[in-house]
Amino acid sequence: MKPLIFLLALASLVPAQDSRIFNTVKLKLAAGKQVVGGTVSIPDPDTYCAMANAGFDFLWIEMQHSPMSYQNVAHMIMACKGAPAMPFIRVPDATEGDIQKAVDMGAVGIIIPMVEDIQKVLNAIKFAKYPPTGKRSLGGGQYGTLWGPDYRQIANDNIMIVAMIESPAGVKLAKQIATTPGVDVVFVASTDLASFSGLKQGDPGYEALVTTVLDTTLSAGKKVAGPLAWKGTRKGYTFFQAPGETTFIKAGAKLALDGAVAPGEKKGIAPTEGAEK
Repeated sequence: MKPLIFLLALASLVPAQDSRIFNTVKLKLAAGKQVVGGTVSIPDPDTYCAMANAGFDFLWIEMQHSPMSYQNVAHMIMACKGAPAMPFIRVPDATEGDIQKAVDMGAVGIIIPMVEDIQKVLNAIKFAKYPPTGKRSLGGGQYGTLWGPDYRQIANDNIMIVAMIESPAGVKLAKQIATTPGVDVVFVASTDLASFSGLKQGDPGYEALVTTVLDTTLSAGKKVAGPLAWKGTRKGYTFFQAPGETTFIKAGAKLALDGAVAPGEKKGIAPTEGAEK
């Protein structure tokens, strides 16, 4: 067994002292519930807050496929301090700089894209967790303001690692990924898996890849994730990524134009300006 994997396994067996779980996503998953996260790609605090208070369990803050900077995201998260949706960040890559910035700004979930090398997962755990589990260094950040003065003592028990499998090469590593101590969720990236495999959803070859990840992850006692479209249509999935802000703005506009009435309002009665939550 590699030294880092041994240390991670050992740390997972030692109960944390003064543990306080504030990450509601972790609590809900542990209780057997499903969680849904809305995707955020627009660097605007008002839009972020609308999503954070819309009913999602977490927000999938997209930093791999968006031009948002860490400064943008830090301001957005702080603008909605206390919002019910937990901040999860899909980092550009599992580098020390990317991950430590993400957790220092208050992210409680690190989503790792394109896992095709187990070292990428080990790096993510190492830089997201404080010693003795990992090698996250102490530094400035807004994590204490967001999560409390005891953050250093409880961070390791709250931060979650989500590993994304997006290609057949990643599927081959599914067992190694799922059995790595410190990995909480394994995500089946539906569209990328189709892109990299050349197969469509529903094709036997595609479904075989998906089933391999699902069965392997569940056997390891970890949670399986996928797109919101799979909620209620595929068994075994408990963690879902919903579309982004623009999709919901379009959908909401269409409903309003078709005559739908917002919750708490009455048809024919204009809402009070400035009363929006």
